[in-house]
Amino acid sequence: MGFVVAVVFCIVVSESWSLQSLTFPKEFKFGVATAAYQVEGAWNISDKSESTWDRLLHTHPSLSDDGSNGDVACDSYHLWRRDIEMAVELGVDMYRISIAWTRLLPNGFANYISEDGKRFYNNLIDGLLEKGIEPLVTIYHWDLPQSLQDLGGWANPLVIDWYSDYARVVFTLFGDRVKTWITINEALVICDGGYGKTWVPYIDDMAIGGYLCNKHVLLAHAKAYRMYDEEFRPLYHGKVSISNVFFWYEPETPEDEEATKLTIQMWEGRYAHAVYSKAGGWPPEIEKFLAANSKREGYPTPRLPPFTQEEIDYVRGTYDFYSLNYYTTRLVRRVKPEEAGSWIFYGNKELGIAIVNDPSWPMASFDWFAIHPEGLRKVLHWINNTYGVSNVLITENGLPTYDASLYDFNRVSYIKSHLEQILLAIKDGINVIGYTAWALMDNFEWLSGYTVKFGLYSVDFTSPNRTRTPRESARFYSSVTRTRSLNTTRHGLNYY
Repeated sequence: MGFVVAVVFCIVVSESWSLQSLTFPKEFKFGVATAAYQVEGAWNISDKSESTWDRLLHTHPSLSDDGSNGDVACDSYHLWRRDIEMAVELGVDMYRISIAWTRLLPNGFANYISEDGKRFYNNLIDGLLEKGIEPLVTIYHWDLPQSLQDLGGWANPLVIDWYSDYARVVFTLFGDRVKTWITINEALVICDGGYGKTWVPYIDDMAIGGYLCNKHVLLAHAKAYRMYDEEFRPLYHGKVSISNVFFWYEPETPEDEEATKLTIQMWEGRYAHAVYSKAGGWPPEIEKFLAANSKREGYPTPRLPPFTQEEIDYVRGTYDFYSLNYYTTRLVRRVKPEEAGSWIFYGNKELGIAIVNDPSWPMASFDWFAIHPEGLRKVLHWINNTYGVSNVLITENGLPTYDASLYDFNRVSYIKSHLEQILLAIKDGINVIGYTAWALMDNFEWLSGYTVKFGLYSVDFTSPNRTRTPRESARFYSSVTRTRSLNTTRHGLNYY
């Protein structure tokens, strides 16, 4: 990681905008988010078993930037009441959490349900509802039971049944109170990261394992969705989707336009086209491109495993809204394969591209994180034009920084500028139904450890109480949720 670059920029709102145009629709929902491994801690409390993240970072602590892990994290397993208080202080409509598979099903299988795990999530869900906050629940956010990884994990087709059995337990236990579900978070990171040796399970096998994973997560999602649709929706009337991370891509030069279109399909299409498109299956241009690569390399069958027609029909349409995680925009440059960066953030040797930054855009802490709010509006238009989905829920958006200061005006500006782009998209006719800020508080930021801060609340990780303190961004966000407006001068604040 490089040194942090402080980014402070202003939002200029057109004078033609009226006060009303700065106001969100009354049905628009504001939220915040966390994930189980990043905040819960209590990694071996009660009968909880070992996850892939536990195994990786206990075995190879040097993989995280500060040698840390999520053993304690924010200790939300014990401090969940304070987390709910923070959500109340922010005035949000929803709080996105995830269930830890290993906490609920210690064996990985549905033959044994942990009473302590069940009690913890019941308390958290009930506590949110008592305060009028909707629990938005992710069933799987990257923490696979290590016992299942030892059996092949997401590269094993049996994982489709393992996951659906787990999802059935979750729906059965919590479906009477949880009305919005995310089946799987950012499958691209699970597969391209996990089999590109940048994420758990930290395997260098993108050529085969990564594409097997790609197909299996889509089938697992579809099986959970079909199960909910047939068995639980008639009872509880909830909504289900899969969450995709979608960085916007633009060509560095006009000569890079075709490579950019292919990059978007490689990044987003492989994990969304099968679900959201009318045709279903793999994006045709990607399927054709990878089949040609496989044939040239001497493989008897495509490395991207084809869908049968039955599978295409099974996966297609398994959504109730588009769940979008958006953070940044990058430029695509066509290069020779030997010059291509490693996937995920820097390029793709398979496509022969490099991912670069526009020098005119401000940069955040990561060298892959350019700040370009307009990219969010472009993503929303692309989703609308490509799939014609009726509802888009933004389930993650936030700014990383190495700066732990409480006066995070850079994060205020980032959130505000992206909310402005959402208002513009709504004005364009796109039905964006909500926005979820990442993250409620500083937490264990995966392989960055505790060096990177995403939180609206600062967390003192040296304190046994993991003291949470609101940042300026928390104050700003609470002003937006309460006024439902970006016109913050109404209540004595001015961030323009």
